[in-house]
Amino acid sequence: MNRKNTELILNPGDGVTLEPERYELLAEPLYTFDLSRRDFLKFTGGGILVLLALPAAEAAEAARERRRGSGGELPRDIAAWLRIDEQGAVTVHTGKVEMGQNIRTSLTQTVAEELRVPVEAVTLVMGDTGLTPYDAGTFGSQTTPIMAPRLRRVAATAREILLDLAAEKWQVSRDSLKAAEGQVTHPESNRSIGYGALTRGEEITKTIDDNAPLTPAEQWHIAGTSVPKIGGRDFVTGKQTFVSDMKLPGMLHAKILRPPAFGAELASLDTQKAEALPGVIVVHDGNFVGVAAPSEETAARAVRDIQADWKTTPQPSRAELFEHLKKHASGGNSPFTAGSIADGLAAADQQLHQTYTVDYIAHAPLEPRAALAVWEGEKLTVWTGTQRPFGVRSELARAFNLPEERVRVIMPGTGSGYGGKHTGDAAIEAARLARAAGKPVKLVWTREEEFTWAYFRPAGVFEIQGGVKADGTVTAWEYHNYNSGAAAIRTMYGIPNQHIEFHPTGSPLRQGSYRALAATANHFARECFMDELAHAVNMDPLAFRLKNLQDERFINVLKAAAERFGWNGKKSTPERGYGLAGGFEKGSYVATCVEAAIDPGSGEVRVVHVVEAFECGAVINPKHLENQVEGMIMMGLGGALFEFIDFADGQILNPRFSRYRVPRFDDVPVIETVLLDRKDLPSAGGGETPIVGIAPAIGNAIFNATGKRLRALPLVPEGLKAAG
Repeated sequence: MNRKNTELILNPGDGVTLEPERYELLAEPLYTFDLSRRDFLKFTGGGILVLLALPAAEAAEAARERRRGSGGELPRDIAAWLRIDEQGAVTVHTGKVEMGQNIRTSLTQTVAEELRVPVEAVTLVMGDTGLTPYDAGTFGSQTTPIMAPRLRRVAATAREILLDLAAEKWQVSRDSLKAAEGQVTHPESNRSIGYGALTRGEEITKTIDDNAPLTPAEQWHIAGTSVPKIGGRDFVTGKQTFVSDMKLPGMLHAKILRPPAFGAELASLDTQKAEALPGVIVVHDGNFVGVAAPSEETAARAVRDIQADWKTTPQPSRAELFEHLKKHASGGNSPFTAGSIADGLAAADQQLHQTYTVDYIAHAPLEPRAALAVWEGEKLTVWTGTQRPFGVRSELARAFNLPEERVRVIMPGTGSGYGGKHTGDAAIEAARLARAAGKPVKLVWTREEEFTWAYFRPAGVFEIQGGVKADGTVTAWEYHNYNSGAAAIRTMYGIPNQHIEFHPTGSPLRQGSYRALAATANHFARECFMDELAHAVNMDPLAFRLKNLQDERFINVLKAAAERFGWNGKKSTPERGYGLAGGFEKGSYVATCVEAAIDPGSGEVRVVHVVEAFECGAVINPKHLENQVEGMIMMGLGGALFEFIDFADGQILNPRFSRYRVPRFDDVPVIETVLLDRKDLPSAGGGETPIVGIAPAIGNAIFNATGKRLRALPLVPEGLKAAG
């Protein structure tokens, strides 16, 4: 794969691209299994317990697979996406998954709006490769701008077909009919008929009409409103189950033997003591060593009883991290150049050059990786918490040398993901043990495994050089990002002379996608440096940004946040500082204002007030978008202040919450969210961009109070004095 492309097409026809920092999707598989076909039949032959009835007829399965799409062009027939039963209940299929971002509700709203049915009449089937059309995955804020319009078009086409059916049935003019509340009515004759009676429960076999009229956002009645979270009561009462909760008859529990350090190679292995335990199955296949047992406790004991010798190799430590990233950097990735840096610097009254850094951080999801695997003959079904069910299906098919149609992946729910659950690590491990055991096997990673063997948000080094005139005009901008990534690397400030470049490097830790990718790191470096330029010419940071902006949407969020915050009336003291930052990514814009309190004795920094203005086009569900913004502010606050992965000698030194600080209830500031609802613009995704402004705004607030410019994330892992 060409690493020099800033964006890589994931699959033809899905409209999704890959940024280069999605390292986990470009990595080599974790396991290569050597099991022969004879051994395979031995393990999965007679006597296996059938726990899931997959489609029996190969011809029917192949037909369904073609209709669902297989990673290329998506299906065009309505039946692949939507079905109306005889009672008028609507079932919609999508490969997207619900991870707490509440797309189940927003997608349901868009379908209900176009189909003219109550929200309660629509059921979404999500994230099941056996039932839903192909989907690249739930990431990159792509659900709202890509899947929502697709389902709107499907629903609008179905609505128009229903009107056609009613017009034909009653022999009346189609224009005299009205679709509403799951019925077609003919006001002139006072007749009405439900959708279910019109379709008689049969599939709508016509193709999607790209010209079917969509309801303008200004006329929305269901979309655009704060519909309560679908299934919300189940989450509050504990009825909602996740993979880690699932149980099947005869199920075994799994544990994996992990190396003592990154890069360690297995030198010798003795499993006799573990295999002597009742009901324990031990599998050693290449570099994979795992056990399955009747209980988690027995599985854990069996792993402890395995005698293994490992050969380790020297590994870089956190203290060497940033030097390592610079030293192992390769050529730039699709550099952007405009004008001349030399000319821009020559025209400047002030020149600055600074270096910023960001540490690795963990996703720290509520639910660690988990999977439940079942084999039925040569067919495999896995339930797992993943953002990419079809991607995990492909990983499983490769790992076990199976056609993809013999693998089914189901995502029943997961306790958060944040970009960290793209790969099928736990699914592959559970499936390998289930294949050997001939029984269902469930694997739930421990918290320590999650903190150690999952991939991290990439660390990075950022070198910036800029020039600015005395009146606040930025004349030159040279920006180099090492390792972190290219998301949001381009500046939207109107700077005539620019050179911007991303440099891939060799990472000492496994790294990959994190919420907003590198946009958070790039915004931290860029927005703090913009503050440094403003300070160099003694200019207000807000006025400085507005002077160098032409983008109306960016200007609007900055003004909206500043107005709500009361920016112009804030006066700093050594114990109280104020900072702001602006951001843009994935078609949306954000501005964040922060009030930070600094304890003069301990140097402790507390964020006490945040105002964030966010604009992502037409808002589908205002209350839930507000919840998303607040959640991202809190998630970003952890990475801004104190989250980091500590490592040395190939080991993670803080692999549990007692050593890895995440935001707590007493860290929550007063948060005000300002939503700019642009009904004249298409809806963009809201699950990433709001996180990018909090770190630079905090950094700028600390400088505003103390005069100390902190250029490393996290800003205050041990208090301001230690970091400053």
